[in-house]
Formats: sequence, structure tokens, C-alpha cells
Amino acid sequence: MELTADERLELESVLSIGYDGSVSARVQMVLWHANGYSVTDISKKSGASKPTVYQWLDRYEEGGIAALADRKSTGRPRSIPPEVRARILALTRLPPPSETGLTHWSSYEMAKYLKRHEGISVSHNFISTLWREHDLKPHLQGTFKVSTDPEFSAKVVDIVGLYLNPPDGAVVLCFDEKTQVQALERTQPMLPVDFGKSAQRTHNYRRHGTTNLFAALDILTGKVVGRCFPRKRTGEFLKFLNRLLRDQPRSKEIHVILDNLSTQNNDDVEAWLAKHPNVTFHYTPTGASWISQIETWFGIITRQAIRRGSFKSVAQLTKKIDDYIAHWNEDAEPFEWTATAGEILEKVAMLDRDYRKLVANNIK
Repeated sequence: MELTADERLELESVLSIGYDGSVSARVQMVLWHANGYSVTDISKKSGASKPTVYQWLDRYEEGGIAALADRKSTGRPRSIPPEVRARILALTRLPPPSETGLTHWSSYEMAKYLKRHEGISVSHNFISTLWREHDLKPHLQGTFKVSTDPEFSAKVVDIVGLYLNPPDGAVVLCFDEKTQVQALERTQPMLPVDFGKSAQRTHNYRRHGTTNLFAALDILTGKVVGRCFPRKRTGEFLKFLNRLLRDQPRSKEIHVILDNLSTQNNDDVEAWLAKHPNVTFHYTPTGASWISQIETWFGIITRQAIRRGSFKSVAQLTKKIDDYIAHWNEDAEPFEWTATAGEILEKVAMLDRDYRKLVANNIK
């Protein structure tokens, strides 16, 4: 919400007079919103519910400061016709017209576009509420990738079979590398969390090099074995495999789920496998690393130990990673995998159909 200098002065004068506590509180909501606070923030600061905050923000946009006073109902509240709601929902699911220069909709831009080009006058707060009711989030963007691996189905069935029904007495490991982990040092100390304030960090930093984290997750125990290497080559990969097998008897059946990189699928690796007949590799489909449970763990260590860290050297970063792995293993629990191979293949097939349909429509 943007206020002119006169509007802000008018609102602040009501606050200073304080002649009506309820109106003054509503004015404060408007000022907070104009100062960049979200409706959630205003709700917490004022003690009012979010619908109440939306109500007074809408009233101010419709009628100015006079609309913030209590008023008796003069009839049915203004209603938005179903066809207008349907139009907003339909537009939300489409990219904004090219002439707008927008990549995605915001509630403000949607309200502006509807009024200017379609003669529909609704508030941005109404649009936001409608989006929440229908679980539409145009401000967010995820990623997807449709695997083109011709053996996709067979590999999914194989790996999910290991998750849901691992061989008796066998060890099943998910392996991958988290490459180029940066040792970033913030130029100023982080401000700690405080009452009403989140922790804050500077946006600028110094770079002190990178490391490559090799890690394997035991799907039956949830424990992780990890080691950092300065480079990512077949030699480092085989060293890590030898570390994994160090505490395992040669008779133990070991299954390793990993992606099909050249460093992990070449003559040297084949020679190593020939010397370790108890080890079986299960390659994930191309473009489907999400099926490996170690990817979930990489996301966790990134959020909890790496992203907010400030490291003066690669050695300091490596120690932080080692300490985190030790902490994780103290009370590690396995991830619960519930999706069957059939369910995964059905969802991927649906995504593939939607993708092909979108491509076909764009070509037309």
C-alpha cells in the first residue's frame, strides 16, 4: 500500500490525537502496512485476526480514513460475482500478457490489470484472499525436469524396491557428492535472534575456497558417512568407497544407489567392482536424482549447518561438516519412504502429459 504525503499526515494526526482507540488502532494497521509490514506481522503486532486486518485495509482503500470508523450495515455486503472470481482464477494460471513486461502476477498487478484492461474493480486484498482459498501461489516458483532415460521405469522399480523391501541382512546406501561447497566468511558478525527480531547477516562476504562433500546414507539406520575432498574424481570416489567398506565384512551384501556420472561409471570403477563382488551399484535415472534419499539429507545439512555459517577457511568449513555429521549420527533415524514405484510412475506420467500439452499449445 502506497500513501501520499497528505494521506500519511492525515493518518498520523489521528494517532497523535488518539480520540478514538478503535479508530486509532485501525489507522495504525494502515500505517504498518504502508511501511512494509505483512498482514501476518500486523496481526501479531495488533492482536487482531488476519481477516480483521484485511477488512480494515480494504475499507481504507475503498473510503479513506472515514471508512475506518464503525458503521452500521446498510444492506448486504458488496459481493464479487462468480464470473469475476472465475476470471481472476483463470488469469492467475496464465502468464501475464507480454505487453505488461511481467514474469508473474502479484495481487497488486492483477488488480491494476483487471481495472485498466477489463473494467473489473477489485482490491488486491480480495485477490490475495481468493488465491489463498484456492491454494494458488503465483509468487512462488519450483523446478521440474522430465527424465528422458529410456530405462526410467526399470530403475525406479529397482530403487524403490530396495527402499520398501531391502534384502535381509544387506546394507543399502544412498551415495552422492555435494560439490563446490563454498567457505564464505561474512564481513560482519551475524546479529543474533531477539524478541520480535530474526537473526540477520550481511549480504557481502569473502570467499575462501571450496570443498566437495562425499556422503552416503544408510537407509536402514539413517546414519551418514561423509568425507570432504578438494577435488571430485574417480580416485576420490574409490577412496570413499573403501572407507565405506572398511567396517563391513567382505561377505556382507552391499547395495549402493548413486547417479550415473562418468567418475562413477568407467573402467576403473568396473575393475574395483570386480574385486568387490558383494557390492552392487543401482544407478538412478538420468535427471531424477530426487529419488536418492541422500539428496534429502543434503538439503538438511545445507539449511542447518552451511547456509548461515561464516567460515574463514576450507578447514573450518570441513570441521563444521564433520561436527554436524557426528551430531546427526548420535540419534539418527531413517527417513520414511512411503511412495510405491507405481505411484511415482503415475505422477511422472501425468507431469509428462501436462508438459507435452503445454509445449503443443505454445507451438500453436
